[in-house]
Amino acid sequence: METNDAYVALLGGHFEYAEALLGKILRSPATRHIELAALESVARMHLALGHLDKCEDALQKLEALKAQHLTLSYSFRTASAIKVRLLIRRGQFEQAVALADAELAQFATVNDLSSQAALMLLKATALARIGKEGACAKELLDANLLGATSFRGHQAESAQSCGMILARRSGHQANVFLERSFRIWREQGNQCGPVEALIAERGTEHDETAARDLLNSRSSRESLDMFRSLDPAIAINHLAAAFDVAYNPKLVGEELIRATRICNLSPNAHLSTSTKPNLNEAGFRNLVLGEAAGKHHVMTCAVPDDPLRAILLGDVMRIGRAALALERAREEERNRAALWPADPVEDQGDAVFLAEEMQKLLQTIRRIAPTTVPVLITGETGTGKEVLARTIHACSTRAKNVFLPFNCASTPKDMLDSQLFGHRRGAFTGAVEHFQGVVRAAAGGTLFLDEIGDTSLEVQPKLLRFLDSSEVHAVGEARPSKVDVRVIVATNADVDQMVADGRFREDLFYRLSIVRLHIPPLRERRVEIPSLANLYLRKHAREYGKGDLRLSEDTMEYLVLYKWPGNVRQLASEMRRLAALAESDAVLMPEHLSREIAASRRTIPASERTLESTEVVVRLDQPMAAATQHLERAMVQYALKKCGGRIEETAAMLGISRKGLYLKRLRFGIDPPGEPEVAALARVEESPGVRRGSNDVARANTPDA
Repeated sequence: METNDAYVALLGGHFEYAEALLGKILRSPATRHIELAALESVARMHLALGHLDKCEDALQKLEALKAQHLTLSYSFRTASAIKVRLLIRRGQFEQAVALADAELAQFATVNDLSSQAALMLLKATALARIGKEGACAKELLDANLLGATSFRGHQAESAQSCGMILARRSGHQANVFLERSFRIWREQGNQCGPVEALIAERGTEHDETAARDLLNSRSSRESLDMFRSLDPAIAINHLAAAFDVAYNPKLVGEELIRATRICNLSPNAHLSTSTKPNLNEAGFRNLVLGEAAGKHHVMTCAVPDDPLRAILLGDVMRIGRAALALERAREEERNRAALWPADPVEDQGDAVFLAEEMQKLLQTIRRIAPTTVPVLITGETGTGKEVLARTIHACSTRAKNVFLPFNCASTPKDMLDSQLFGHRRGAFTGAVEHFQGVVRAAAGGTLFLDEIGDTSLEVQPKLLRFLDSSEVHAVGEARPSKVDVRVIVATNADVDQMVADGRFREDLFYRLSIVRLHIPPLRERRVEIPSLANLYLRKHAREYGKGDLRLSEDTMEYLVLYKWPGNVRQLASEMRRLAALAESDAVLMPEHLSREIAASRRTIPASERTLESTEVVVRLDQPMAAATQHLERAMVQYALKKCGGRIEETAAMLGISRKGLYLKRLRFGIDPPGEPEVAALARVEESPGVRRGSNDVARANTPDA
């Protein structure tokens, strides 16, 4: 994607190339998401280069688009920091503080701690410039406790902000943080940050050579006199920073060496690299920091003569080993999360959108949520139709108003009219008081009608009238009344067949299905099972006070491979049962699962069960070539049917090239639905001078080759 290329070019300091790419993106038709990302990158680039007016122009365009979005997307959140930095660059510190407060207030509903911490540090920077050191100190501490130094993408900017704040008090102390920012930028290959720092510090135009020299000089200052002039308490900061940068052997080594030198524990401590870790030499001790690019980074320290210094040097090296061990544990946890994702990509309540089909649903939801268009949600029972309806409501402008679910199958059909649209007292036998109905009860909000297929043909005309005119005519009332309600309906029935059978009005069906969303069953989006299982297990563990319950990897494998006929509802019930029966803080094993799930992993002969559409049986007592051909033919036929005969999609599904798919179709004599290509190619091959298997002929005559 060009936006990614532009961002990489921007970070690499290739500003002209980045500007050309971003200009091309903004001049051509693009999705709103790409446009937002491009504008954010343009603002970031111009701020770094000191083009403050151009930066403001890009930010204003972003702000104009912000009103059209109901969610505070990533581009808007990162642009918030750019807006505050722009005000600081212009010396408008009071305005920067006010803007940071306003942006932080919007972040209250967004789980983006890194962006919040970045804004808090910028606010602290502005407060320091107007002399409010007490308020500045509070923001610094709160940002630190929020984890400002641990977010890799913001570590350099965090150190830069601290350095700018301390520069007004102590040049030596400020350099500790400023140089750390340049060391991190250097290891990340980031040239944009140093350029912005250079221009902000010196007020000059962009000079690539000067920026590179500043980056190299600031990231490699190690004079002994500088260390001796520092307060020994600064060593605490270096030791804490070692935990933040332990992912990089060179960065963690530099922090440990600086702590060692400040405390005068081993003045000649240094970093070295080798193809294999060095053993301790006489008079020296080594700490292997890690491997990068095939080389081991080693911290080497001379053994001090003083016993106290030897103890403290051992403490520093012990802290270094703890930081490295913690990072290894974090990396193992990330690897486990990659196999069994613990958290969804994006969630709304109990909704999880990880599978490709669910991501597409989420994109559609974001487009239709601001409108009042009716939505028809279909899917098997238990797939989460109400959860999806709540997600639409949460993303809409009606999110602060009522969301009212109503199951049409829960009310007798002869009472459904009055339940939906209300009635006056005395309108019929048993109507002893006025009842406004669920439609009017949802005024200003969203009405979710579940099992819409169970409505009677007598009620359907009134529902159609309401959808067309927003008018509700209660039983026994002389005049209808206007009601502003967003309607979302759902069913697990085959509505198309019901329309064909005359059991559902065709005009109502077309009115309800302007936007039709189908939720696939859980067995077709197994990638979401780990996240859903963890979500519901944590939820019920909190409900029952069972502490930190976890699923073992074997247990998760059982869950992922089970068919889940009851879909998400069945999975949620299983997690609730596990939480209720578990001991506190237990790791749940396969034997804790319910009988049908535990039994699902047993090997069952194919003759004793019904095969699914995605399964084939291959006999073992036949030549391997025949078995392979049978399997390949079945896979090609299934993929062609699944993709509707579209060659590009079929080849991608099978993981082969278009030419490879063509050759297999030719070998097996398979025509895709409505695809005359094989017949045409057969005629070509029968032509004089054309030989089967000629690659040149295939390339010349086959669009799929």
